[in-house]
Amino acid sequence: MRLSGKRAVVTGGRQGIGRAIVDAFLAEGCRVETCGRGERPDGIDGAVGWTKLDVSDPGSAGEFASAVGEIDILVNNAGIQVEKTVVDSSDADWDLVMGANARGVFNLCRAFIPIMARGGSVINLGSISGRAADPSMALYNASKAFVHGLTRSIAVDHGPDIRCNAICPGWIETGMLEAGFALAGDPEAARADAIARHASGRFGRPGDIAAMAVWLASEEAGFATGQLFTVDGGLTAASPLRPGLFQ
Repeated sequence: MRLSGKRAVVTGGRQGIGRAIVDAFLAEGCRVETCGRGERPDGIDGAVGWTKLDVSDPGSAGEFASAVGEIDILVNNAGIQVEKTVVDSSDADWDLVMGANARGVFNLCRAFIPIMARGGSVINLGSISGRAADPSMALYNASKAFVHGLTRSIAVDHGPDIRCNAICPGWIETGMLEAGFALAGDPEAARADAIARHASGRFGRPGDIAAMAVWLASEEAGFATGQLFTVDGGLTAASPLRPGLFQ
């Protein structure tokens, strides 16, 4: 029960990584509030508070923070992916992706940091795509690079009152992963090639990211701040040469 007595907000808790973090926090004794663009989803634990929220709207973010009050942990997980190049991206695509992935993180941090308990932990969901660009995901890549920079700035500007770190997932088994493979001419071949590039021999699962979030939220990570923690099964550790070619 590493988070017993603590209160957390996790954005985008409907499914995938966000839902896994909500469940992991509950299992560690934390009280959790989460949110999403739609109505409360079926199957979410009854102990979890739900708010219908567009994180890209600064007024709504402020109202949400006022309603929730003081918290110990903020997890900015809500995000959107659009599979387009810069040339193909529209103004609406910009507003959608940057609104949720960049401005949404900014909005929630600005609203909650002033009312967070001393010693609190902000955890932002970055991505390996914020360090090395995935093809045809220009806005998504850029939005995650913004999250990385904002994470460092928050750690520097607001320590020692709070800690702020980012988790940079690799390829995790969610709908976003499938959308990425759908861009390939042969999605199954692309999937097989991608798995071969992982030292772990598999893609990540939402629970892998949730486990890191629990650690960053806990006192065990009390000296960790301003860092980007990559959780990618060894994908970015390797050179472009596939290990299987040399065995």
